Amino acid sequence: MLARAIVPLPRSSRKTCRPNLGPEAMTAAFTCSKTFSGFPCCHRQWRHSGHCSFVHGYSRSFTVWFQADQLDQHGFVVDFSSLGELRQQLAQQFDHTFLANDDDPLLPTWQQLHEQGALDLRVMANVGMESSAQLVWNWANALLQTRDDGRACCFKVEARENEKNAASYEAVPRWYGALESPKP
Repeated sequence: MLARAIVPLPRSSRKTCRPNLGPEAMTAAFTCSKTFSGFPCCHRQWRHSGHCSFVHGYSRSFTVWFQADQLDQHGFVVDFSSLGELRQQLAQQFDHTFLANDDDPLLPTWQQLHEQGALDLRVMANVGMESSAQLVWNWANALLQTRDDGRACCFKVEARENEKNAASYEAVPRWYGALESPKP
């Protein structure tokens, strides 16, 4: 049996699997998340051919992920105590409410029941969890864009209807990073 010698290549002719990236080419951010829970509401997916077409409800929760390149003066990505406005929007939309699609053929019935005080109606383009996650993402970013010179953003929202089912919406808003001044 012959032994094979492994002869290393000279450094100048080695191929690398990783490009040589300097710090300016790397993307890094601090992140944190906040979960808002306890929003019992009901809805139906009227186009669904199965049981989801019936009115049913869940206690929804939302986990909101934030990012920032720089921490604030307290060392936070986002000060959770400053998210009261977002919590209020969630409660207004989802706490003990009835969600209906704006094209639901029973919408006139739901509106009549709302007027009679039998339900607290919220009409949405889509009552599904995916669209609910996108709605909350929009709310969070509207709040963050107007303060701290847009230092932080929301990059993901998970909307959960129970411990088994969740949907998320994930994107970095166009304005984030565009507000930063170019570095010399």
